Amino acid sequence: MKINNKKYSLKTNSKKLLADTLTPVSVYLRLRDKFPNSLLLESSDYHANNNSFSYICFNPIASIKVQDEIITQTFPDGKSSVIEIESDTNVPNLLSEFAASFSSEPVSPSPPQGTKGDQGGINGLFGYMAYDAVRYFEDIEISKKEKNLEMPDLYYAVYQNIIAINHFNNEAYIFAHCYDAENNIPQIEQILKSKSFAEFPFKRDGERTTNLNDKDFKDLVRKCKEHCQRGDVFQIVPSKRFSQKFKGDEFNVYRALRSVNPSPYLFYFDYGNFKIFGSSPEAQLVVKGELAEIHPIAGTFKRTGNDEEDAELAKKLAEDVKENSEHVMLVDLARNDLSRNGTNVTVETYKEIQFFSHVIHLVSKVTAIKNPKISTMQIVADTFPAGTLSGAPKHKALQLLEKYENRSREFYGGAIGFMDFNGNFNHAIIIRSFVSKNHTLHYQAGAGVVSESNEENELQEVYNKLGALTKALELAESI
Repeated sequence: MKINNKKYSLKTNSKKLLADTLTPVSVYLRLRDKFPNSLLLESSDYHANNNSFSYICFNPIASIKVQDEIITQTFPDGKSSVIEIESDTNVPNLLSEFAASFSSEPVSPSPPQGTKGDQGGINGLFGYMAYDAVRYFEDIEISKKEKNLEMPDLYYAVYQNIIAINHFNNEAYIFAHCYDAENNIPQIEQILKSKSFAEFPFKRDGERTTNLNDKDFKDLVRKCKEHCQRGDVFQIVPSKRFSQKFKGDEFNVYRALRSVNPSPYLFYFDYGNFKIFGSSPEAQLVVKGELAEIHPIAGTFKRTGNDEEDAELAKKLAEDVKENSEHVMLVDLARNDLSRNGTNVTVETYKEIQFFSHVIHLVSKVTAIKNPKISTMQIVADTFPAGTLSGAPKHKALQLLEKYENRSREFYGGAIGFMDFNGNFNHAIIIRSFVSKNHTLHYQAGAGVVSESNEENELQEVYNKLGALTKALELAESI
């Protein structure tokens, strides 16, 4: 086992630009061919100043990857380390140590406060952890099942370059976080001045397939109901995956999705041989200083598209016994998860009605003051995966899902986003999302099952949640 204990101080260069003609999508399209493996993070919630930033990250200079029970780290000076995961390997600690090995200078000029880490120009780790990574955090076995996508369980990178676009005041900041490298901001400015960028069409190839036909999914719901009725779990979230072959550029699907399903978390992460992109409505965990937050979303009705009818549906959702019981259990689970490493656990908002493009959800906000002696990554580990994607009690729900689902979940129900070098953390749950690999798009949704569930209704909930993704696939062919 090789461990690199060196500390890396990154020198930060920055420049502010007027961004009235720059959009996150146009910037990403200008940069992606010149800087492979670039990331795009956006928020559609521009009306709030703390959600007014979008980010384009490119030029990775360090990374940490967990795959096939091996942790691989690379560093800006070319050094690397390889660690085989043993039964006593503390993966959250190693992630924290990797993040702590970097520091960056205060930014000048300093941009306003932003959503993906409290400051528009802050640097840190951008990446994801798959649902299957739970086996490194909890005493739970997660096997590799058939037709596995062969993605890393966890991948984070530090990027030399970040462009932060402030939609609130039409400003952009170019950052170059350099370690023994030249400031490349002038080169980036020239690329941004270009008025042209390559675009390619997208087309679906054949019919979509699924891992579970509708009858089999309803049978799975029935099994889950039996466990609820026996008291093994109060709630559990079985899921169904779809796959769609395609030709051309899947970035068009992201463009369509961000249009038809604007969400607090919009993301497009390109890792070369696979891509993760989506429009998630739900935070996995947010840590700002000493405050940790979980925003449970549970309770779903399909929208009609008619405002008056949707308002009536919202009232019915607020009064629906089954949907409310599901929500209450998951708020309690969030409170329990946060209490493991926090105090002053508070339900700040409770069962708030929120409208999304194709569905209406019940949403709450649970907060806690985190124990200063506990690392952010340990809090992440102790709250992962989200109860809204697994069930309650969580450990038993995870065991049952492992037993009954015929595919490894991999990306679905994982978390994606940003953690800075100081432990601030903001990740979305990987839902309403696609993984692209080998010219095939994979996407998945689940339904919260309780003892009173109706099998047909739970099946329809899956299709309702995937409504925006299905529409995006259709729209992408006309871009």
